[in-house]
Amino acid sequence: MAIQDIYPTALRLLGRPVLVVGAGPVAARRTKGLLDAGARVTVVAPVACPALAELADAGLVNWEPRQYRPSDIDGVWFVQTATGDAAVDAQVSADAEAQRIWCVNASDHEASAAWTPAVAVVDDVKIAVNAGGDPRRAMALRDAVATALDTGDLPLRRRRVSGTGATGSVALVGGGPGDTGLITVRGRRLLGQADVVVADRLGPRELLNELAPDVRVIEVGKTPGHHPVPQAEINRILVDEALQGHRVVRLKGGDPYVLGRGGEEAEFCRQHGVEVEVVSGVTSAISVPAAAGIPVTHRGLAKGFSVVTGHEELSEVPARADHTVILLMGVGQLRDSAASLARAGLPPETPVGIVENGYLPNQRVTIGTLGTIADQAEAAGVANPAVIVIGDVVRVSPFAPSHFRTADYSTTSPNAPRTTKTRVLTP
Repeated sequence: MAIQDIYPTALRLLGRPVLVVGAGPVAARRTKGLLDAGARVTVVAPVACPALAELADAGLVNWEPRQYRPSDIDGVWFVQTATGDAAVDAQVSADAEAQRIWCVNASDHEASAAWTPAVAVVDDVKIAVNAGGDPRRAMALRDAVATALDTGDLPLRRRRVSGTGATGSVALVGGGPGDTGLITVRGRRLLGQADVVVADRLGPRELLNELAPDVRVIEVGKTPGHHPVPQAEINRILVDEALQGHRVVRLKGGDPYVLGRGGEEAEFCRQHGVEVEVVSGVTSAISVPAAAGIPVTHRGLAKGFSVVTGHEELSEVPARADHTVILLMGVGQLRDSAASLARAGLPPETPVGIVENGYLPNQRVTIGTLGTIADQAEAAGVANPAVIVIGDVVRVSPFAPSHFRTADYSTTSPNAPRTTKTRVLTP
């Protein structure tokens, strides 16, 4: 039988009687698939393998512990034979053919009236692959397609809108620090399913170029001191779009629950009856320092860290070089922040690292001390988006000047980051 002789179709077996002849491992796998489709399954076999016996004990299938009889086919809609005995399978297949009932013959795919494809389910999409009677090849292809759908490399978005008036959904997706490879698989998949994307200024912006032309992108990006779309309006947009039946993705930089107001957005959606999913992202507070080889904790240097967005909160964090302080979007207040930490008792020689545009081609690292960093940043024109790291962990960075480091630190330093266009500014 050539592959061009196959007419692909799908059977709806919900509530319909199906016969399985054989009760070994292959029959058990086929039976589970038929049960998933809602079929009423009768199994005929003298002995059942443990997996099939469990289904029978649970009352999920009707097991007849005996040899096959031609009358077993009467009244069924579909037959699967997998006895392991080619002669028995051929007899079952012939009996089914005589009654014009579709039958899968596991012993001889060339003589089989129907083939069972390799199947996977992703969301509400069922993938079925036939590969010329080669089951391992079919499974490999099935897995590849399923993975591409899972990762968003293949479009999973619905094109036909349901006429039931059902409410859509909102997904708050953390996109990571900006590199498209740092969004999670789940986040990438939801982005590929979106009808509407409500996008921040930061995050993996290049992924927006991969969306279908009819996906609407609503820009709500903020910069320090400039919020053209207030948070209350963003909340309203999310709910309004979902109530129109759309799948909405709120694409954020970093993690939506780390100083990203994701909690407010999720709460507003739930208050208005909109289903909301939160997909964690790689927060820039940790990942961007890592791009410059700076760990936020390090044995012998720092056991904890604090993340703040402005110098006002610095009075609440430990002012010690062995406790890492991370400032997000803090370039404009850097001089005040450094002064606040100095007044709290942090020594002026405490190392400070600034990483601009982490993981992007124009990433730049500036390293200095608490006493010098404000002047350095001003002279170099350092600008947001940037992450500022204050504490002894900066000594571990491969970009730290040699007088910052000791032999102990250098022996445990991480590899240089993969970004090749990093420029380093030091005192």
